[in-house]
Amino acid sequence: MASRAKAVAKTSAADAGPARPKIARLVRATPADDDADDRQRVGIQSLGRAFGILEAVARHRDGIGLADLSRLVGLHNSTTFHLAKTMVALGYIRQERDSKRYRIGRPLFALAASALDEIEMVNLATPVLEDLARQTGESSHFAVRMGDTIVVIARTSGPGAFQLADRVGVVRPAHCTALGKAILASLQPDQLLRLLKRTGLKPSTEKSITETAVLLREIDEIRRTGVAYDDGEFNVEVRCLAVPVNDFTGKAVGAIGISGPVWRLSQQAMKSRVKIVQEAAARLSGEFGAGQ
Repeated sequence: MASRAKAVAKTSAADAGPARPKIARLVRATPADDDADDRQRVGIQSLGRAFGILEAVARHRDGIGLADLSRLVGLHNSTTFHLAKTMVALGYIRQERDSKRYRIGRPLFALAASALDEIEMVNLATPVLEDLARQTGESSHFAVRMGDTIVVIARTSGPGAFQLADRVGVVRPAHCTALGKAILASLQPDQLLRLLKRTGLKPSTEKSITETAVLLREIDEIRRTGVAYDDGEFNVEVRCLAVPVNDFTGKAVGAIGISGPVWRLSQQAMKSRVKIVQEAAARLSGEFGAGQ
């Protein structure tokens, strides 16, 4: 009797056919490909919105409120709020406690700074220097601060005869070069005084500035005009002019300039090239993220 019952049970199971549990249900669900495409579209849309918010916040150095931010990026306040909240949690933007305005966060500055290393600076500066040398007919240089001195990290020779043969990587004192003085002018007054106290004003030629008061007056003039000059102060046979270059923080990260022999680059010739050098500095500053 028991054997017969088992046989009947086996026969019933066989008649019912094989079990089709989870696999069959997966096949009958909403097509996976459609779900994946939808998720990808939503992800791309959210990413695009997040970058839009980031760019809008970055353009407002004094911060921006939720309503204005939502209007600029074209999103509802609640959508902007939730996206901004995530970015605040990640640190890429921050929200001021009192005003509730959004501003750029420190991690973003760290990323930008790491991207703008010397190799990238050279890559960005080279085409600007090539155009500057072609327009002025003189050698063009880009230098950055290295401790209490400056170092030329990129240069291009001009098309004219008798070009200067300074090599990339050459280190120069800051106080008697146009590039160096342009960089010194970007320092806070107390920083500048400490630097001068450490280094002293050692002359390179008889035209070098050796008195602190005289140099400080010239630095004040450079801050006013935005242009620095070197009239034979490092090499008695060479004149130079330079303009500071800013990065994404709005602060000077280096200086760009031209140099040439005194018999060709007269005082009048230097002044006639100021606008060209300023335009090159503005272009390179833009490449480094200034004003964005």
